[in-house]
Amino acid sequence: MFKIGLAEDDLKIAGLIKTGLEEQGYLVTIVSNGEEALQTFKETDFNLVILDVMMPGMNGIAVCKSLRSGNKDLPILMLTALGSIDDKVTGLNSGADDYLVKPFHFKELLARIEALLRRQHVATGQDKDDHLLSFDDISLNTYSKEVKRAGILIELTAKEHTLLELFLRNPNRLLSRQYIAENAWDISFDTGTNVIDVYVNFLRNKIEKGFSRKLIHTKIGMGYILK
Repeated sequence: MFKIGLAEDDLKIAGLIKTGLEEQGYLVTIVSNGEEALQTFKETDFNLVILDVMMPGMNGIAVCKSLRSGNKDLPILMLTALGSIDDKVTGLNSGADDYLVKPFHFKELLARIEALLRRQHVATGQDKDDHLLSFDDISLNTYSKEVKRAGILIELTAKEHTLLELFLRNPNRLLSRQYIAENAWDISFDTGTNVIDVYVNFLRNKIEKGFSRKLIHTKIGMGYILK
């Protein structure tokens, strides 16, 4: 699961981007001003950050320069209404990897994010196959989102993909409901909801129906384990 930091002072736009990206399986953290962006993005590990240029206080250009000085590998995407050639050159010269002008189509934003993440993956020398996760006879390609069990293709929703990826990255490890909520939903656990159990059951129905072996097991009062 890739973690994306989003610095955008327009809360409506930020909310739409966050919702769209989380539907694709990303974890998104929103900040609304430059100072908060700089502090949050420096203190927490993100796979990519999106910076609006025109923010209260420190603008996106200044934030980008500071982030880039401390991390040469972090993918940075500028998102702004300033679309002249000079504006783009200024943004790229500040250390941004890409520059997208508002208004934009969400599909283009998503494509640019995926391209930057692929580029960063290659540039940092990560194993070319580490996007392939598997356990027993089930596999998940985190690039194509393709899921197979015993060679049979299984269709999952975006949230079910995220949940399966979490289990595949933690095989034979008991995952509490709180851990699942924080890492698959990026929210604090609410003891008044059974959303975790509901989605685990959704996932089970898709990856276990028709197969003799169960993979996701319940530990009553404790959580779930892939084994």
